[in-house]
Amino acid sequence: MIWIVLLAGAHAFAQNSTGVNDLIKQGQAFSDQQKYTDAIAKYKEALIAEPENDRANYELAYALYSTNKGAEGIPYLEKAVANGKSASFKAGAYSLLGSVYSAANQFPKSIAAYRDGIKLDSTNQRLYYNLGITQYRARQYTDAETSFISAVIIDSAYAASIRMYALTAFHQNKRAEALLGFCRFLMIDPTGPQSAEAFGNLQNILNGGALKPEPGYKSSAAVKALASYQNLLLTKALAGFATRRYASPTDLLATQLKAVFGALGSMPRDKYFAWYGFADYFYKLSQTDNFSTFIKVISQKSTPANGKWLKDNADKVASYEAWVKINKLTL
Repeated sequence: MIWIVLLAGAHAFAQNSTGVNDLIKQGQAFSDQQKYTDAIAKYKEALIAEPENDRANYELAYALYSTNKGAEGIPYLEKAVANGKSASFKAGAYSLLGSVYSAANQFPKSIAAYRDGIKLDSTNQRLYYNLGITQYRARQYTDAETSFISAVIIDSAYAASIRMYALTAFHQNKRAEALLGFCRFLMIDPTGPQSAEAFGNLQNILNGGALKPEPGYKSSAAVKALASYQNLLLTKALAGFATRRYASPTDLLATQLKAVFGALGSMPRDKYFAWYGFADYFYKLSQTDNFSTFIKVISQKSTPANGKWLKDNADKVASYEAWVKINKLTL
């Protein structure tokens, strides 16, 4: 499931009249209780008194969006943008506008709105994430990858951005990137609702699998060339594993990933790509005693015995967590 994350409108106010502020606060209290019909009535009452009030316009649009009436909120968001007092507030309004258009499958307008928000608040991770979601839904995978990378650069521990980066790479058949992304996602969220899917995708890649091309999607020559290069690296690193025998699936996974991380961490580089940051990070981890714990962490949902091992080996888990805390992923 793909989620767009709304920017939370801070319950703060400009120097508006006390009566209007009170109405907005009452509306927000109703919204917090998901009583959107009552909230909408309060916001409309506030707008009768102050039609250009930026906060009332934004909150009304948000309440309408929350009741599947997002299109009705567009004029109010336009007023919120026009009358907003700060760049961050306007960026939030653009973000909601982008979500409204995305929900209506009006992808060009959604993308334009998110980009307008980014111009105002270029350090907001969620704007890049939401932009990437819309681009992903529009099958603009190369652009989506760029957006998700921007989100990861800002917050490399936000699991949703990592997962979508991995899926976007997978859809472009860039399996080395996808593998690294799924490993990072499972590192952050090993037992969540998307972890089984992510681990399945990871296993699929290790077994030489690829996604079927999306109908109507055509990758560029540059993407095809990079995908071919990445996939050749994986093929060479994993050569011979199909005929070997291991004591357990966990031992096989550890040996496979150690080989892959070694190959990706030592590959020749004539220019920089963001995914090299993932490659360097996991290569570094694979050279430590914490690597075996990492393997059990990312596979614990599919292999209950690994979850038990983690509970029974608190000292090794503590060592692994200390390594993760000290060593940050940087792209």
